[in-house]
Formats: sequence, C-alpha cells, structure tokens
Amino acid sequence: MDNSIVLKCGGSSINELSDDFFKNIQALRDAGLKPVIVHGGGPAIKDMLEKLEIEFEFIDGLRKTTEAMMDVVEMVLSGHVNPALTRRVNQTGIKAVGVSGVLEATPINYERYGFVGEVTHVDTAYIAQLLELDIVPVISPIAIGSDQKRYNVNADTAAGAVAAALNAKQLIFVTDVPGILKDGDLLETVTIEEIETMIEDGTIYGGMIPKVKAAMKGLSIVKEVMIVNGKQSELKNTTTLTGTTIKVSEGVKV
Repeated sequence: MDNSIVLKCGGSSINELSDDFFKNIQALRDAGLKPVIVHGGGPAIKDMLEKLEIEFEFIDGLRKTTEAMMDVVEMVLSGHVNPALTRRVNQTGIKAVGVSGVLEATPINYERYGFVGEVTHVDTAYIAQLLELDIVPVISPIAIGSDQKRYNVNADTAAGAVAAALNAKQLIFVTDVPGILKDGDLLETVTIEEIETMIEDGTIYGGMIPKVKAAMKGLSIVKEVMIVNGKQSELKNTTTLTGTTIKVSEGVKV
C-alpha cells in the first residue's frame, strides 16, 4: 500500500509520547496516509523480569529468551504495552486496534538466542482490512512459528518487515530526539555516507548511533526512512513529520 507509513515506537519512548504526536498522526490520516504502529517494550520487559527475579542475558544486543521468559515477554508486550499505547491512540479520536499474531517467524539461532525470531511472513491481508476500515493497527512484535511456538522479535526488525510487506511509503523511527543535529541545527535530509562521516568525526555519538544505524538498516527495505521526535512532535507539512529523512545516494546500493 503506497500510502501506508509504518511508525516504530521504541519501548523507552512510549510513555513520553506527547499529545501532539497523536494529533499529528490524525493529521497524517486526514491527508490520506494510512499509519501503522509497531512498538517495542524492552525497558518494561527488563523491569518485569527483575521484579520476578528472573535472570537474563544479552547476546549480540538481543535478550536470550527462554520459553518461561516468553510468558513474561508476551504478558508485557501484548498485555500491557500494546493496550496502553492503543488507548492513547483511541483517546485522540483515532480508531485503533491492538494486534498480536500477524507476524510469523523462525528462530534466528535457537541454541544461541532461544525464542528470538526473525519475521518470515506478515499477514498483510488482515492489516489491509483494518486500514480500509480507517483503523490504525498497533502491532505487538510477538510472532508465531511453524512449530506453533511464540517468538520475541526485535521491534526494529518487526517494523521493517511490516513496512516491506506493505510496500510502505515511509518507515519512521519515533524516538526521544528531534533527529540528527549538527552544530545544534536539525538536518532535514542526510545520506548514508554523510551519516558514516558524522559518526567518524563525533557529530553523531552515544545513544544516537544505534538509532541511526537502525534507521539506515531500514533503507534496505523502503526508499525513505525518518527519525522523528515523539516527545515534541511537529508537522513539517500536511504529509510529513518534522525530523531527519535518511536517503540513499544515487547509484549506491544498501
């Protein structure tokens, strides 16, 4: 769906999303776009595992997930984060439905990561039905495997898979920063090459590096990726949020 846009809301920023952010989603819908939201929930999962005194470890940036941990992961993502985010969308006057089970996955490497999956299929027919009914799907990154086991999918990966399956116009990473800044000024458009240079010279540093790397990875899936601020959300025009758009230079393959 060429008029669909996929917004990935990171777990650390969900609680800080402003009312303006949701109003701007409404404005994008009014302009004819079809938003789809995919969310994470890493901090909430971490808090619950610690509260239940369940030990966990990260390997290569992924939380190794046992079957027992999947009960907690699903409870947090689909039972807490998803309905809370869906309520926020509905409170704005937008019809939204929390969705789980539209992703199919296979384990990345069961021996190494446990029940962490990579998406093999997206139920685009169901998502398209919701969009046709003018409903915003709010998708939890819990997937089911051909073995009928549940898998935890990284939210960046899930959002990218949904964007690719829908042939989305944009993949938007909603963060707690306005975008990429240089000398205090927001860069509206950058290329991958410019980002790599800014990482090397220290313009992009710290926690911003994984954000831009996740966004750059999205360019292998869609033509245009954005980093926007969910805390202080603004519209650039009727069809675009204010932030940094990352594009591929002409002739460069991702």
